[in-house]
Amino acid sequence: MIALSKKGSCSSQLCFALCAFGLALLGDVSRAVPMDDQDYYLQEISNRDHYYSFPYPGEEFFPFTEQPGEQGPIRAAETEEHPGFKPSKKELKPKKSNKKGKSVLETPPDCPPLGLETLKITDFQLHASTAKRYGLGAHRGRLNIQAGVNENDFYDGAWCAGRNDPYQWIEVDARRLTKFTGVITQGRNSLWSSNWVTSYRVLVSNDSHAWTAVRNESGDVIFEGNSEKEIPVLNMLPVPLVARYIRINPRSWFEEGSICMRLEILGCPLPDPNNYYHRRNEMTTTDNLDFKHHNYKEMRQLMKTVNKMCPNITRIYNIGKSNQGLKLYAVEISDNPGEHEVGEPEFRYIAGAHGNEVLGRELILLLMQFMCQEYLAGNPRIVHLIEDTRIHLLPSVNPDGYDKAYKAGSELGGWSLGRWTQDGIDINNNFPDLNSLLWESEDQKKSKRKVPNHHIPIPDWYLSENATVAVETRAIIAWMEKIPFVLGGNLQGGELVVAYPYDMVRSMWKTQDYTPTPDDHVFRWLAYSYASTHRLMTDARRRACHTEDFQKEDGTVNGASWHTVAGSINDFSYLHTNCFELSIYVGCDKYPHESELPEEWENNRESLIVFMEQVHRGIKGIVKDVHGKGIPNAIISVEGVNHDIRTGADGDYWRLLNPGEYVVGVKAEGYTAATKTCEVGYDMGATQCDFTISKTNLARIKEIMKKFGKQPVSLSLRRLRQRARQWRQQR
Repeated sequence: MIALSKKGSCSSQLCFALCAFGLALLGDVSRAVPMDDQDYYLQEISNRDHYYSFPYPGEEFFPFTEQPGEQGPIRAAETEEHPGFKPSKKELKPKKSNKKGKSVLETPPDCPPLGLETLKITDFQLHASTAKRYGLGAHRGRLNIQAGVNENDFYDGAWCAGRNDPYQWIEVDARRLTKFTGVITQGRNSLWSSNWVTSYRVLVSNDSHAWTAVRNESGDVIFEGNSEKEIPVLNMLPVPLVARYIRINPRSWFEEGSICMRLEILGCPLPDPNNYYHRRNEMTTTDNLDFKHHNYKEMRQLMKTVNKMCPNITRIYNIGKSNQGLKLYAVEISDNPGEHEVGEPEFRYIAGAHGNEVLGRELILLLMQFMCQEYLAGNPRIVHLIEDTRIHLLPSVNPDGYDKAYKAGSELGGWSLGRWTQDGIDINNNFPDLNSLLWESEDQKKSKRKVPNHHIPIPDWYLSENATVAVETRAIIAWMEKIPFVLGGNLQGGELVVAYPYDMVRSMWKTQDYTPTPDDHVFRWLAYSYASTHRLMTDARRRACHTEDFQKEDGTVNGASWHTVAGSINDFSYLHTNCFELSIYVGCDKYPHESELPEEWENNRESLIVFMEQVHRGIKGIVKDVHGKGIPNAIISVEGVNHDIRTGADGDYWRLLNPGEYVVGVKAEGYTAATKTCEVGYDMGATQCDFTISKTNLARIKEIMKKFGKQPVSLSLRRLRQRARQWRQQR
């Protein structure tokens, strides 16, 4: 028994020694390997207790006081910032100094946002002391994030602490050493509650355990927070600090609310070639384009530069003026700019209907540069597209609104500054509601007022001078009526999805309901053609921008099933013209920082080109008389599709259709109707489907009698006169 006891004791000591050696070895290995190269989920597990533990007011340890001997002051950065980060001069304006020692910055900051708003910072990189519930967790504490329609769900509008005391915090793990320069904050996005933080401290750390508060000569800096919940407030650090972690510690908050924050961190990640995580997620571009935000004057100058580089394929023109008198400039790209070629379809991209949704504007400016360069370089794909298509690019529909957003800067305009026109109108929903006219006519079959299923005329009330219609909207309508567009996309921001019509629900009792057009299958294909070629839209791993997850429909959505809108540009374009229009939401961040533009261009470049190529899908042709003259305004119908189109001034037409066999009919006033079967293949290129139709006998008689100055007597009137004579004779 004694020997056994000694043996057991020996075994225990040996096991203890081996365990100690293993732990020491693990510690050595852990210290030898950079933290960024270790498995991140292992880091999360090892730090979990730290992230979710906090002292109570009665305890002696105060978490935001530096402990003696733990860590010296974090030094200011000595290395240069990343060479690619060059924000524009008007971006990120700091607030003035205040009595509490708030920092002042004499020059614009040289570091961009880390990417809370753009989702570059993942949910795993955000932590908080406590949270009221999951929907108000740290992952919701992103600048400009929007709450869901139904609050108190998984998608609320901020991080909100579990209780209101000065021991709460929200923390960002940059995953690498970063030169932190500033913090931008907002309150909680909510229709029903008012919550925001009025002051806070900033702390930094290299290991998430020992923290150093940002200080000045008088002690810890207390930064002034928000005075309401939506307007972003920027605070610059007195001195840039290098660390991996940054923590915001609210010190006071709106007295009738609670601790809730949305934020963005400004910082420059320091160069680290050994950081695999960073290298894996880097995005670069080889295109030599002007990646910057362009104000109105710079936009006009860029257009002139493109036109000077490619004078044979570009033309600058304007479609009208804004409320403040700024011209709405467009660039045409075609092998014969300035004229419509018979048989060549017309395509349009527009952007900036909401002036603060700036990404679409810059993507169009980048697209016109790219197409000019590639045409000159002989890129066969671009050359073919330009020679066979007349392309119109209108980058700024609402330049007045853009000017407001531009003056505030990329992170400080909030969610809505510059959205509306100067007279407060939302251009995107300012078009005539033709849906109601069509559906009322269809529902009341006995109604004397019949509404056609296409080219529905604009109501008289809308055309009156007293109607609430923006001058920009009227300019767009005149443009749409003048040019026979076939396909169009309006670029918007704040989401990552392609929305197709109808945008308005048919039932007046619903706010969300799938409402398809007769061409629903075509629209779904068009939407998918953009979404599927975008780098992120159909990525099932990506996080939803705000509240909606569009992955179930592969990055596309029927507008009415998302939220109903009356008078949208998409519905109007479909019902009043031949053009199929879709809304393309190109990014979660409406106004991304300048440094994000190269990546956003790479995300959207292929999609922008592929979508333009879809204008050549379906059937096309010319409707002529027996003398070979084109017949304008002839109606083209497809059997089984309750939506027609009309021929242009030269008798040419284009009808977007998916692959298949179709019975196509044509009719025109004074001509005999005709039908034929046309087959649409899977290869790119519309099927030629021409018609030659002859005049009716009555039309020929009218022509002959008109030529000799006489008018034909209608058959019905002749019969009435004959019956009247017979009746008189019988009497």
